[in-house]
Amino acid sequence: MAAGAKDEWREWRGWRAAAQDALYAPGGFYRRAEGPAAHFRTSVHASALFAGAVARLLCRVDEELGRPPVLDFVDMAAGRGELARGVLAALPGEVAGRTRVHAVEVAGRPAGLDQRIEWLAAPPEGTTGLLFANEWLDNVPVEVAQVDPAGVVRRVLVRRDGSERLGEPVGPAEARWLERWWPLTGEEGLRAEIGLPRDEAWAAAVGTLGRGLAVAADYAHTADARPPFGTLTGFREGRGTRPVPDGSCDLTAHVALDACTLPGGRVLPQRTALRALGVTGARPPLTLASTDPAAYVRALASAGEAAELTAPGGLGDFGWLVQPVGIPDPFGPPGN
Repeated sequence: MAAGAKDEWREWRGWRAAAQDALYAPGGFYRRAEGPAAHFRTSVHASALFAGAVARLLCRVDEELGRPPVLDFVDMAAGRGELARGVLAALPGEVAGRTRVHAVEVAGRPAGLDQRIEWLAAPPEGTTGLLFANEWLDNVPVEVAQVDPAGVVRRVLVRRDGSERLGEPVGPAEARWLERWWPLTGEEGLRAEIGLPRDEAWAAAVGTLGRGLAVAADYAHTADARPPFGTLTGFREGRGTRPVPDGSCDLTAHVALDACTLPGGRVLPQRTALRALGVTGARPPLTLASTDPAAYVRALASAGEAAELTAPGGLGDFGWLVQPVGIPDPFGPPGN
């Protein structure tokens, strides 16, 4: 192989490898000191109501488990521990006293984090309780596929500056996944994100639970409404931006949660899940304004935050993949 061709081969990579390095290698986006919250806002950052709802879900799981001596809460993709701290603070004292909190994140442990929170690079095995993955799977890197002018589905290759070109046809396993979950017609330019690594990552995370519930909350789409050109994008300083795999921005793509779902699991809209956990967005009665103005203002602010978490066209459209392991579904039978 000529030197120039060899250098080019090294420079052009599939999106999965490029995003893996850009996000998680030393100096990558998720290892930077400022943390993800400096660049985008999740449900956890939008309101403490979210952590409170997750705490109530953990209590439901606790009851289904028969109130074990040790109850585990595993926070996948923990950021700087915001959800782990919020859930621990929202738990009733007796439940908190039995709860082990595990925060799973590639970055180092934040300074000043509550010592009751264990900081890990991978979820512990054999836990009993709730594993919660808020906006984790959208950052599990995947290959991007695109239909070429001849109707062949090829991997999209990318350089560090974000330039793209088409590479080799997708492999057999990727082709099978696309055929099952995201069929591409022969129309030139159609794109898809091949979610197979996310399916595998979710199955592995669920496999660490001995008994309990696993939940993945994320941007999602389903087989009846896949976006024709994919969803890969970047986020930097609170704004969407062109995806560039140089470590300067988040790289995210919506998740085919239906493909990730294991037997016995189901996907709920976030608004449905949160309402079932007491986050309604209902405005306080006007009479409270005259009897207790301060309480009315607090209740109004809380209602506004709840409305944001459950809003159609926004956070309320997130999917919750709910996967029971050895217990009944805490949200009740399908249709509830």
